[in-house]
Amino acid sequence: MAKLSYLDLYTTDPAYNLAAEQYVFDALPRDRMYFMLWQNRNAIIIGKYQNTLAEINAPFVEEKGIQVVRRLSGGGAVYHDMGNLNFTFIVDAGNAEELDMHLFCQPVVRTLETLGVHAEVNGRNDITIDGKKFSGNSQYMRGGRVMHHGTIMFDSDLSVVGQALHVDVSKIQAKGLKSVRSRVTNVRPYLPRDIELPEFRRILLENILLENPGEAYALTESDRAAIEELRRTRYATWDWNYGSSPECTLLKRRRIEGVGTVEARIFVEHGRITAIRFVGDFFSADEPEALAARFVGRRPEREEFAAALEGVDASRYFMGIRNAQLIELLSE
Repeated sequence: MAKLSYLDLYTTDPAYNLAAEQYVFDALPRDRMYFMLWQNRNAIIIGKYQNTLAEINAPFVEEKGIQVVRRLSGGGAVYHDMGNLNFTFIVDAGNAEELDMHLFCQPVVRTLETLGVHAEVNGRNDITIDGKKFSGNSQYMRGGRVMHHGTIMFDSDLSVVGQALHVDVSKIQAKGLKSVRSRVTNVRPYLPRDIELPEFRRILLENILLENPGEAYALTESDRAAIEELRRTRYATWDWNYGSSPECTLLKRRRIEGVGTVEARIFVEHGRITAIRFVGDFFSADEPEALAARFVGRRPEREEFAAALEGVDASRYFMGIRNAQLIELLSE
């Protein structure tokens, strides 16, 4: 096994932490294995090949101020909060086309065994307790190098997990890899002796270092500047987190008193509206197609809908409707 260097990332900015992963993968010497522990404040981390709008409950995410960031690896969307601990292994894979995910999951399982908790690696990328998932894992490979990262739901708010990742499938038709929803749980309720997450973090690192003796790697000012630049130009950008999504169609439908039923099919590609088709039993003085053209090229977000309607009287197109009602319909 290669020599190990470990990094503790104490920032909770998800865009910075994902940028740090990529920087370590791309730029640090390849003569060793790197191990990282990190936490994110409330965030949804989207798999590289997923459609963001198909994975998140957008109104809930906006209301709660949950950050959405796309990662380099494939797999499904996961929710992070300060009750969740993330780990990353980065190592040369040689000529292997992939490395067994179990290899990187087992240290977590063995650490939990020392704490009196029996966990298992199930399927290809989940770690479970009592048949319930508490850790999802994914890998990214390029140039003979592998990045393996996983979550550990230690004491996460499970009610938020369910709401943030709940999407009404009747309202979106999307291309892209869909997440597979599983029964989930936290680690903490299973511990015979209750401990806080910082202590668990310390114990996990100690066990990793027992199996693979190593030393801390301190990021230099140059390292930090490069990570911040990567954060700014990729992981904190709308184009990466939303615009990289495959095409999809959003269906919005509402019956509005005094107006009738208004249905909008919003066609989205690379995160921007390519067309909107309005149907329903409403009356209009002007053709809705003329109004639809004002939204083309915009993001499907409340602020963008409002900007498109600036200086426009929506009731010309849907008799009796107020602009605020149309914005609400398109944003729901």
